[in-house]
Amino acid sequence: MRKTVTFTATLVACAVLFSSGTRAAATDKPIEIKLAMLPPKDSSYGLELLKMGETWRKLSNGGVKLTLFGDGTQGSESAVVQRMSTGQLQAGMLSVGGLAEIDPSVAALQEIPMLFHSLDEEEYVLDKLKPDLDKRLRDMGFVALFWGDSGWVRFFSRKEATRPADFKTMKIFVTAGGSTKQMQVMQALGYQPRALDVADALIQLQTGGVDAVPTLPLFALRGQYYMVTKHMVEVPWVPLVGATIVTLKTWNSIPPEQREPMLRAARDAGRQIQQAGRLENAAAIETMKQKLGLQVHPVTSALESEWRQFAESIYPRIRGAMVPEAMFDQARQHVADYRAAHKGGQ
Repeated sequence: MRKTVTFTATLVACAVLFSSGTRAAATDKPIEIKLAMLPPKDSSYGLELLKMGETWRKLSNGGVKLTLFGDGTQGSESAVVQRMSTGQLQAGMLSVGGLAEIDPSVAALQEIPMLFHSLDEEEYVLDKLKPDLDKRLRDMGFVALFWGDSGWVRFFSRKEATRPADFKTMKIFVTAGGSTKQMQVMQALGYQPRALDVADALIQLQTGGVDAVPTLPLFALRGQYYMVTKHMVEVPWVPLVGATIVTLKTWNSIPPEQREPMLRAARDAGRQIQQAGRLENAAAIETMKQKLGLQVHPVTSALESEWRQFAESIYPRIRGAMVPEAMFDQARQHVADYRAAHKGGQ
């Protein structure tokens, strides 16, 4: 009898030790998610993602650790996608340019210039396309944590330019190492694009390597483009749209009961990032205008109409070649539906 009790006690003790050891190992080796992005870590984008990471840590009892790499330290968006595919990174905050490296259908959200009259239209179209886009990304091995925009891309130039034809003599910056679609759009418009690394944009502006940069006002402020590009035309060229994604392999390694709360936390972060990004871009314009000598050129309805006709003239070349036909048609139909529902109040 004593031997039986001793043997049973030993089994129980071993089970407890094994269980404790397993929990310790799980705690000592959390699931690490390395997330790369182009904006700085101290931007609203980075700060909200860091808060999201802290929420994830609490929801997973320390089982998930988010490590953030900002300032483009992991390379271009194309490089980030490649690093995710090889397991060097597990997540990335990407614009449409980077996402199109995974599936070209996302280009409908950003590579059709002058498609949207307002950000409300863009949000409506994104909501309609999101289920299909989410599925396409998942089929390619990625999970979209959240989508959003950062407001309008504007044209900044060394000399005053307000009409489409004014930019035809200028060398225009496009991002190197990413999607080729921006280059193709500019070429189709008859412009002279120059593919450069973001880090080289300012020096190229200073030396005359490029004359104009289509970018977010916040990026123009942070990149100090305002030192050279003293003019900005308020044409709503395209919204900067993107998503933060994680590899499906990594997402599936997280216990199922933790994924939905973590996804809700991510979507909350996405809403905050979009709201803050839009406000920061508006504030950046005012800062450059009031304090740094930027001349902002407003667009009259007649001038905006000229820009729209100019952009729409290359839609036949965009459809199919730069944006898949089905997604191009869906995006335009959703825009038409929105305008019809809002009685043309664009």
